[in-house]
Amino acid sequence: MKKDFYEILGISKNADAAEIKKAYRKKALEFHPDKNPGNAAAEESFKAAAEAYEVLSDPQKKAKFDQYGHQAFDGSGGFGGGHGGMNMDDIFSQFGDVFGGAFGGGGFGGGGGQRRVKGSNLRIKVKLTLEEIANGVEKKVKVKRKVQAPGVSYKTCSTCNGQGQVMRVTNTILGRMQSASTCPTCGGSGQILDKKPSDADSQGMILEDETVTIKIPAGVVDGMQLKVSNKGNDAPGNSVPGDLIVAIEEIEHEFLKREGENLHFDLYISFSEAVLGISKDISAINGKVRIKLDEGIQSGKILRLKGKGIPSINGYGTGDLLVHVNVWTPKTLNKEQKQFFENNLENENFVPNPEKSDKSFFEKVKDMFS
Repeated sequence: MKKDFYEILGISKNADAAEIKKAYRKKALEFHPDKNPGNAAAEESFKAAAEAYEVLSDPQKKAKFDQYGHQAFDGSGGFGGGHGGMNMDDIFSQFGDVFGGAFGGGGFGGGGGQRRVKGSNLRIKVKLTLEEIANGVEKKVKVKRKVQAPGVSYKTCSTCNGQGQVMRVTNTILGRMQSASTCPTCGGSGQILDKKPSDADSQGMILEDETVTIKIPAGVVDGMQLKVSNKGNDAPGNSVPGDLIVAIEEIEHEFLKREGENLHFDLYISFSEAVLGISKDISAINGKVRIKLDEGIQSGKILRLKGKGIPSINGYGTGDLLVHVNVWTPKTLNKEQKQFFENNLENENFVPNPEKSDKSFFEKVKDMFS
């Protein structure tokens, strides 16, 4: 089971952005590969700290993690596996600025300090039925990605000498201050275009169709975003691909209404069925379910079918199916039917007489949310 991100960085859930960044820098410096060569355990800790920082430093991702936990980003392991699919190049590309000049003279990522630029992310929307959400599903989608063209070549950037950064020295009242910024010529990759095929763009890139398999865990919610690592666009030169961001869109069900992990179903029965009782087949998420209605059942009665709802995305069980019983009052009667009801207006069996155990509408609503 994956450790809590706050625990990995050694901070509380109330930590602000500055505290999160400070905690990540401390952990990353402790487990940095340059300080722990050949140490697999240190590398795993380094990746874990980077993944925790990636989520907690982003307000939207942090909010989703606080609400849904790890499943909000990597499902049940299907989105890149351990550490959200982050590899060392991802980390060096994304978070090198956190380290400043701590390693490689301001560079980040080993190999002489050369940085690797990360390509841009791609975003798609995937529509899911309620059945697919309840059971989890594997989707194959076709995306157009920018990739480096076959035969393209790059050469070392003369502006930054392949470092991806340029150093600037400023004289201040406190003395000479040195700062690093992304190289304006190569964009941080340390390389510039040398040769390109005729069908490539000015950066040596072409568009390529690729079919990507997305494993979507059960219990996702409308608007949730999932990440497939390294399935976004490439960038020129020494780069790593961006990510494919998958936005979930829930298709409205014909009969069932979703409320979190619970489902609601409106069951309409006739007055005769309510009086005499009856068995009914109703629509559930995975087929029909037969329920028995007792004689004299009241309109507004809510029947709870345990475990017939949506699984929790965090693995905390499954919601329920709530069946709302609605007694349908006939709008028109023939003379004989109307006479029957007129004759029973004063009949004690037809006079409303709720028992103490019969809950009011507001009590039923309260029970639903408790």
